Amino acid sequence: MRILISGSHGLVGTALIESLNGDGHEIFRLVRHAPRSQAEIEWSPERYSIALARLEGFDAAVHLAGESIAEGRWTEEKKKRIRESRVKGTRLLGDALANLSKPPGTLISASAIGYYGNRGDETLTETSDSGKDFLAEVCVEWENATALAVEKGIRVVNTRFGIILDEKGGALAKMLPPFRMGIGGKIGSGKQWMSWIVLDDVVGGIKFALANDSLTGSVNFVAPNPVTNAEFTKTLGKVLSRPTIFPIPAFGVRLMFGEMADALLLSSQRVDPLKLKLSAFSFQYNELESALRHVLGR
Repeated sequence: MRILISGSHGLVGTALIESLNGDGHEIFRLVRHAPRSQAEIEWSPERYSIALARLEGFDAAVHLAGESIAEGRWTEEKKKRIRESRVKGTRLLGDALANLSKPPGTLISASAIGYYGNRGDETLTETSDSGKDFLAEVCVEWENATALAVEKGIRVVNTRFGIILDEKGGALAKMLPPFRMGIGGKIGSGKQWMSWIVLDDVVGGIKFALANDSLTGSVNFVAPNPVTNAEFTKTLGKVLSRPTIFPIPAFGVRLMFGEMADALLLSSQRVDPLKLKLSAFSFQYNELESALRHVLGR
């Protein structure tokens, strides 16, 4: 396949391109600088511009670009960048593909389980309502930005990513230093649900979505067995052979991270990957302990 990818240098994009190249696919990257090779195509979501003529002839596109939500405090300017990088970028790419003479058959567009908001112990599937907080609102707009592509007959899959586990990046990489020093612990009450997935299964899931025309719309990219923060903490400590006796109270997390604390660290999302299960996708890692041992080489 001839595949166009944005966000190609991020955690998911890097791993995905390595895997797709290994399978013999022809990969092109959307980049924000002047192209340095024929395999790069320039775009600028900020200026709402894209090299439209170079988008002809692709079989599929995978859109992963977006401002990091876990770097820095959520000032109003940061929140604006989070929203615009996702919504404007997705609308720019989706509309451009939809207006081609021969658009690609498939657009895989990133989203997140932040769509559901803070939902306590409720089991959430792709049919569950959206939440009401900032991240939920962003995710709704993010997914809706693919509307023209859907209207033009492109098969769109909105991948609602959970907490992606990998030693090199994402949430786990930020957790590891204190846990390795033996000063890790549960956050807040520890009762909030964490819906996780290993990077290998994210890559496998995207490749599965590219190959299976029956998969469409929103799809939860999480492992089948979510855990509470307390369970996650205990399991990570066990895998690292370290104590986990230093809890961080909710007020302390809020002092350190502001609004981001409630949205990312204290929010509870018990998500079920119903569509992937019904489509017979095979997860490599279903249980947290084996997943962490694989990711950390333990």
